[in-house]
Amino acid sequence: MVLNRVEYVRTRLRHTAHGIQQFHDCIRSIVNVLVQFVPELLQIFRALFDIHALFLAQFPFSVNLLFSTRFLKNMNVDIVLSNLLNPPVLFFFLGMLAIWLHSDLDIPQPLPKFFSLYLLLSIGFQGGVELHKSGFNNQILLTLLTAITAALLVPLYTYFLLRRKLHPGDAAAVAATYGSVSAVTFIAATSFLIELKVPFGGHMVAAMALMESPAIIVGVVLFRLSQKRDDSQSDSSTEGLNWRHLVRDAFFNGSVFLLMGSLAIGLLTGEKGEAALHPFTGDIFKGVLCLFLLDMGLVSARRISGLKGLGAFPVGFAVVVPLVNAGLGILVAYVLGLGAGDALLFCVLCASASYIAVPAAIRLAIPEANPGLYVTMALALTFPFNVIVGLPLYMSVINSLWR
Repeated sequence: MVLNRVEYVRTRLRHTAHGIQQFHDCIRSIVNVLVQFVPELLQIFRALFDIHALFLAQFPFSVNLLFSTRFLKNMNVDIVLSNLLNPPVLFFFLGMLAIWLHSDLDIPQPLPKFFSLYLLLSIGFQGGVELHKSGFNNQILLTLLTAITAALLVPLYTYFLLRRKLHPGDAAAVAATYGSVSAVTFIAATSFLIELKVPFGGHMVAAMALMESPAIIVGVVLFRLSQKRDDSQSDSSTEGLNWRHLVRDAFFNGSVFLLMGSLAIGLLTGEKGEAALHPFTGDIFKGVLCLFLLDMGLVSARRISGLKGLGAFPVGFAVVVPLVNAGLGILVAYVLGLGAGDALLFCVLCASASYIAVPAAIRLAIPEANPGLYVTMALALTFPFNVIVGLPLYMSVINSLWR
């Protein structure tokens, strides 16, 4: 009996040591890949400095503030700790740690789907209630139109950047992924704002729903146009796609439909509906979010092993482009005169990448694209980066500009 127990402990220790070694190897491979990406990274930073010089004449106060000591002062420990010590983020770390230490922790498959549906219903309903309280005005309509415009422009510029290194199918899939939005990152951002007691408007939920689908259409159109220009492709290759089904799947897929439906119900019922669903859409929200991010930590850690085969360019893209999009989103929010909370949510929508709605549509529309590329980039790199590093970084920039 004692010998069996000792052998069990030895086995667990070996598994733990193996997990730590795998984590070390993974971090080392990521560092090596990022080092290889330094030349492309320098080119991107040169372009950003050119953009800085361009905006300097129009927005001298706001742009210079990003590089001032005031910004560094606002990037304080309190904002970083408020995010890192937020229970949902800690549960995300716990899920990743469970995989690296070879724990048998697992969440049965029907439950993550339920968590996702609940979070979409809750955030959509609460957004509708807040929109009922505030009503519509010109700024809200302008914000929604700007959100749709961003969802159309991001896949356009990222596609031509990606075509330097990737074939049209993968370039279109990745562009659609980064032009669309991550509902989970948005929900984490709302939790972060609640923790900081920063108010935000319910119309940003509508902005998230409206930004989800246009990028899918743009990505598929770009891919089909590239096929048409390719002399080696037959004419039938551009006729095989059922555009009616694509538009239906893009605008009426389950997540978008539930989100918009919940938003409409919250908008119609207002405070009475909020009281009727309490505490279902209120008090238990954060607990379900913790369980969902625990599962996301498990999934992300499993996906990290796929980074070794991606190469330098996709890994750098998954970190640098969200930063660029976030910076542009903050500047647009500043010009629109949004509040600090709405500015962070708009920035997060611009910086996030979809790994649920887009893969489901792209798998059917562009079967040539490699899911191991665009799903891994969004889920294993961009999502953790935004949740762990991006939220406090973006909030610090916004605090500097909005004061």
